[in-house]
Amino acid sequence: MNRLTTSIAASGFACFALLYTPQPVMPQIAAEYGLGPSGASLALSAATLALAVVVVPIAMLSERLGRRPVIVVSVLVAAVLGLLLPFAPNYEVFLALRVLQGIAAAGVPAASMAYLADELEKKNLGAAVGAMIAGNSLGGMTGRLVTGMTTDWLGWRHSVLLAGAFGLVAALVVVFLLPKQHNRPKRAPSGMRAATRDPVLLSLYVVAVLLVGAFISFYNVAGFQLSGPAWLETLVFLFYGFGSTAAAVAGRLADRYGRGRVLLLCIGVLALGAVASLVWVPLGLAIVTAGFFASHTTASGWVAARAPSHARGQASGLYLAGFYLGSSVGGTSGATSYEEWGWGGLVLVILGWLALAAMLAQNSSARVTRESTGAMVVLPRRGSSGVPSTMPTDTERVSAGISTTTANGSGPPS
Repeated sequence: MNRLTTSIAASGFACFALLYTPQPVMPQIAAEYGLGPSGASLALSAATLALAVVVVPIAMLSERLGRRPVIVVSVLVAAVLGLLLPFAPNYEVFLALRVLQGIAAAGVPAASMAYLADELEKKNLGAAVGAMIAGNSLGGMTGRLVTGMTTDWLGWRHSVLLAGAFGLVAALVVVFLLPKQHNRPKRAPSGMRAATRDPVLLSLYVVAVLLVGAFISFYNVAGFQLSGPAWLETLVFLFYGFGSTAAAVAGRLADRYGRGRVLLLCIGVLALGAVASLVWVPLGLAIVTAGFFASHTTASGWVAARAPSHARGQASGLYLAGFYLGSSVGGTSGATSYEEWGWGGLVLVILGWLALAAMLAQNSSARVTRESTGAMVVLPRRGSSGVPSTMPTDTERVSAGISTTTANGSGPPS
């Protein structure tokens, strides 16, 4: 792993550690403020919803200012707000700080994926995105473990403060380690247009909403489903280690076998985990975690490879807007489903979301296959005598997992 990939993974570690620290202490927050599960989940959703709203504008800003300055400012401001969070005098101020933290943290996901796509060759992109998602997973696990393992002794406010200190250390690592950008983003006025007119990209944005909504729904209510002291319940977040491993493996598999095929497999693993949770919740959470991070790695890598060079920032921003919209709205919807119908009802709702995600992934994969083989016929506009080209572009071939090497007559293409 080179310096760029390592520092991008560290920025994701810091961002996710700060964003998800309140999750294990939601029952304590709910008890202090007299809230139910859906009300307490707003402490998490407020930050992710704010991030979803601003991630596209910040991604576009990174096209002008450069990826590195946006990432550095983002992790530092989010870390400072994380240190202020436990001093909030009431729930309203707490939520306001969470909103500001979500806005501040948006720069990391908004610029990171595009940064990797700008600097690395496409054949290495899947593995790099896998490393980035692994950093996200480890950050989320660390932040949750710090708060969950210490809240019984320190109280939730001091445990959140301790997690904020970990986030600040990770942010400082990013500041000193993140290298300067060599390839400046290609600015073009048609970038947003390109990012919103491709049916495959549009499908992947929706897939992001569905996947993260399912995943966050499970973890938002896990503390209410499990019984025991907070530190023991928090051990389920060790499953994020499975997520880190699955993300790294999925990135390499997608580079080798094609992103559509691997994405469908990963969604299937996620659905298997949902069903397994009906037998034993911790087992289901372990499988769901591995399936989610593998799916997220594959889908986000697909977006980075599919988007034209002048639309990478916008496409990455739209994917992440869907991701964090799903985290906030989907997570709260899942908590509401749990309140109404219990764990079994939540599982049925999530299986419906995953079925829709699988359908979109299958349709996108079939479309890319038709493009890469030249089977998709594009008719010329009326009045035009030109014959449109049916040859796939390099980006389309890469996104399908097909070689872009041209045969030179001395042997078969690689």
